[in-house]
Amino acid sequence: MTGSSRPSRRLYRGYYVAVVVFLSTGLSIGMAQYSFGEFAGPLQEKFGWSQTQLNLSLTFAFISGILAPFVGRLSDRFGTRPVMFVSLLFIATGFALRPLISELWHWYLFSSLVYAGFPGATVLPSGKMVGIWFPDKRGTVMGAVTAGNNFGGVTMPPLAAGIIAFASWQLAYVSFAIIMVALALVALVVIRESAEDVDAERARTGRRALPAGGRGAMAGMSLRQASRTSSFWLVLVGLTAATFTYQGVLTQLRQHFGENGFEPALATSAVTIIAAMGIGSKLAFGRATERFSARKMAAVSVAFQAVGVGLMITPGGAPVMWAGIIIFGIGFGGLGALIVLVVQETFGLREFGSLMGVFQMATIISIAGGPWLAGAVHDRNGSFDAAFGAIIGIFILGFVALVIARQPEWGAPPGEKKSAPVPVKPEAAAAD
Repeated sequence: MTGSSRPSRRLYRGYYVAVVVFLSTGLSIGMAQYSFGEFAGPLQEKFGWSQTQLNLSLTFAFISGILAPFVGRLSDRFGTRPVMFVSLLFIATGFALRPLISELWHWYLFSSLVYAGFPGATVLPSGKMVGIWFPDKRGTVMGAVTAGNNFGGVTMPPLAAGIIAFASWQLAYVSFAIIMVALALVALVVIRESAEDVDAERARTGRRALPAGGRGAMAGMSLRQASRTSSFWLVLVGLTAATFTYQGVLTQLRQHFGENGFEPALATSAVTIIAAMGIGSKLAFGRATERFSARKMAAVSVAFQAVGVGLMITPGGAPVMWAGIIIFGIGFGGLGALIVLVVQETFGLREFGSLMGVFQMATIISIAGGPWLAGAVHDRNGSFDAAFGAIIGIFILGFVALVIARQPEWGAPPGEKKSAPVPVKPEAAAAD
């Protein structure tokens, strides 16, 4: 074995990049989504807001959808690093200003700042970085990276609950802001994405050269080409339906558990368990996409969630509720990885930022509809059961769309011979 092919003792830079993306995605979601229920009680107690008024702030995540195509285009043109840095600062600013609220519109405004940073801090960097640095085992690594969502779910609600209990909800938000500023600075130092950087790093660490080099990882369809296929629209429907779980189900679960007999600590623990289960789920689903279609695995994920939510609204007491929690956790956990993998697998990385931006924009439907539906039904009926039932129907629609979608043919990067996407063989993945 020559010196150039002997593995280096130094870590592959892609692992550092993956850790930063893991934290960026996970902490953003953990703070804004998983921890939402921890702040609901203190905010309602202080300001007297209704559940509908409080939940309306979640619908302001539609700003993420509106900005996502623009942010995706900026990412394709100028790179992930500057977009990610600015996005994390937007999130930090939104959290830092929340302790200053005195009117409901302040709450909405500062929530909007947080959601403005979401596209460039979550799915766009995770999809692009994993696709570039780990093209021959992207399913496994994507599962590990998006397990950051669940890491945030495991760590951020207890952190928020602890700070609120021993100090105040205001200090909890300031703590979130400080963490995000620190992460933005780290991202500025660590994130790299050029094909030349990838090729040089693989050579330095003794990894097998990619068949078409770093440029080969960027093969795929343009947004214009993709939008002319039926698969684009079927995947769009399927993934949009799946995302109703985030704003329509996840953010309401802590309160739903409490209203169905769980003590406050147990209700928080149940949400934390769902988050913890997602770590293994993402790894399993991610690995499975290296053998099976990511679209079909996404359909399986949605099916598990539909069954789980169904059990959580079925009479039967704690045993049935816990069965629903476990089944929902298995399906929900894998979704974060699968959404990105479906877009990568179906359309490639050529214009991933722009494509992912359009898919994110479509989530305006779930972002606006999910919390409004849950809040309005709860205020009228005193429970989330009917709203969750409607979301199960939406899940079924998404399941069908993902199952019938097919893989379109797409080409290589400019200058390369056009070809259909070729799955990486398991033995190639082992080289890394």
